[in-house]
Amino acid sequence: MAKKQWNRREFLRDSTAAVAGSALAGFFIGDARSFGSPGKRLSPNERPGIALIGAGGRGRSDANTAGNYGDVIAVCDVDERHRNKAAKELKAEHQYHNFRSLLQERDDVHVVVNGTPDHWHTLINLMAVRTGRDIYSEKPLTLTIDEGKRLVREVKRHGTVFQTGSQQRSDSNFRKACELVRNGRLGKLKHIEVGLPTGPKEGPFSAEPVPSALDWDFYQGQARWMPYNGHNAHWNFRWWYRFSGGQMTDWGAHHCDIAQWGHGTERSGPVSVNGKEIVGGMPGGYTTAVEYRVEYKYQDGVTMTVTNRADRGVRFEGSDGWIFVSRGELKASDDSLLDEPLSGDVIRLYQSDNHMKNFFDCVRDRKDPVADAEIGHRSVSVAHIGVISMRAGRPLKWDPEQEQFLGEIEANQWLSRDMRPPYDYRFIA
Repeated sequence: MAKKQWNRREFLRDSTAAVAGSALAGFFIGDARSFGSPGKRLSPNERPGIALIGAGGRGRSDANTAGNYGDVIAVCDVDERHRNKAAKELKAEHQYHNFRSLLQERDDVHVVVNGTPDHWHTLINLMAVRTGRDIYSEKPLTLTIDEGKRLVREVKRHGTVFQTGSQQRSDSNFRKACELVRNGRLGKLKHIEVGLPTGPKEGPFSAEPVPSALDWDFYQGQARWMPYNGHNAHWNFRWWYRFSGGQMTDWGAHHCDIAQWGHGTERSGPVSVNGKEIVGGMPGGYTTAVEYRVEYKYQDGVTMTVTNRADRGVRFEGSDGWIFVSRGELKASDDSLLDEPLSGDVIRLYQSDNHMKNFFDCVRDRKDPVADAEIGHRSVSVAHIGVISMRAGRPLKWDPEQEQFLGEIEANQWLSRDMRPPYDYRFIA
């Protein structure tokens, strides 16, 4: 199937739009606690209070793990079914419909676990930062690049301990692969191949009654309103551009993170991008790309391809061979590339063997965790500019330092989007 051509009106309508005001609105400060301030340490017997915001399956899983290091005090979700299930499973005493009430009222919450859909991450994370909480937030970290820039600034300003849920950074196989590449085991790095899942192609869908337990307007938040159809909430939000970026941002946030970690560009990014949607979504159904191919180039000449393929993972290709890593698999063109120990002046990467434990250790010692806010932002930025190029239908030049497209007035508008009132930055003011 030929790719769908997106004109400017369709693009702005369904995804990004003209930049909403560049200045951050004033935010609620309230009774911001000093618990999460830099230099404040927990005593050995103190367990931080935890609030789960976004109590679907992934959020509950994160909170269950977090419960090994603190006490889950409250759960929050706009779906009463999720709230009730999470409160029972996590033995949380308090339930909230609105995260603002939770963050304003509870001075016993020190850590927020954010398991909401992508389009809600930033507003919740920003308010949690402003009210003095440390944060474990699911990936992909943001819906737009502008959101990520704002979040990174605020996390640094407030000294927040922030862990992005890119748990592959706490897997020894991924760390080993990246360490080997960073230490020249492959000779000169030439190309990175990133394999992601194929997206679903389903629809068209008809409108259905909204379940009585779900606040559908609140769930949609900043996104352009659409009728509920039973396929556009909870797990399936991923396949709608108004809420997410499809597999490019969902799995792409994981594997692009590893690609840049091995390349040494985890706080930077590529200088050009050329995305192609090979098979698009179904009219009246899911809107994100089903099959796709995105080509990137970095300042040092290294190229990277992100595409849907069966062997999902990251393959680093150099002058002396290749290394492939995925969940549960690490292999190379020659076993000696993996087996021979590194010697000399070795680059050692951040070692974390338990992603949640790493976060809570950092809550106590006020150090940066293995997947801090800037890393989470830069990882998904690679995916975001790929989606923009793919939907715009043309190659684009990218400035990773300024985080904008070069000579592209229109494309730079797509780095942000209009936020549906009242769910804009004023919502947390």
